[in-house]
Amino acid sequence: MLFLSVFGLAQENQNEISNSVSVEKSIFGAQIGIFGIWLHHEARLSNKIALRSEIGLDTGLWWGEIYKNTGLVAGPVLTLEPRWYYNINKRNRKGKSTSDNSGNFISIKTSYHPDWFVISNYQNIRIVSDISFVPTWGIRRNIGKKLNFETGIGLGYWTTVNTSSYWFSNLSGVAGNLHLRFGYKF
Repeated sequence: MLFLSVFGLAQENQNEISNSVSVEKSIFGAQIGIFGIWLHHEARLSNKIALRSEIGLDTGLWWGEIYKNTGLVAGPVLTLEPRWYYNINKRNRKGKSTSDNSGNFISIKTSYHPDWFVISNYQNIRIVSDISFVPTWGIRRNIGKKLNFETGIGLGYWTTVNTSSYWFSNLSGVAGNLHLRFGYKF
């Protein structure tokens, strides 16, 4: 009786392994969203975990009494984001696509905004370098073979970096991540 139970358990584990899928070994792409444009690479770390590296331009808007027009600013961003695609086996069992890491994920989005350059409709605008750590839940889905969309939401922490020359140095607070992006896979 004990032998049959162990054999049954081993058979079940073997079936789980044969139904297992993995994130892609390497994906390069570009994405555009409401507040920016980015180039990214995802590299497999394990069957369900990929490391996403990204370089892009984050954009923002501001308005108020100091400026007579609405301001637009775009500045560089560097991001490292380990992603756990937790439901790719379930998607595979249901016959849904898992290609190009199509699935739901949980990540820790770590972004750095350096003060390298700024694109703005105002002159002499600078950004304050900051770093943020935002746990994020998201989904990624394919539209055909080359196109995809992605959305995510998260709440975390941000702090300024190298701000000794600014009057508002050492600021920190709550950082949000709410994104909807459309992309192309190279």
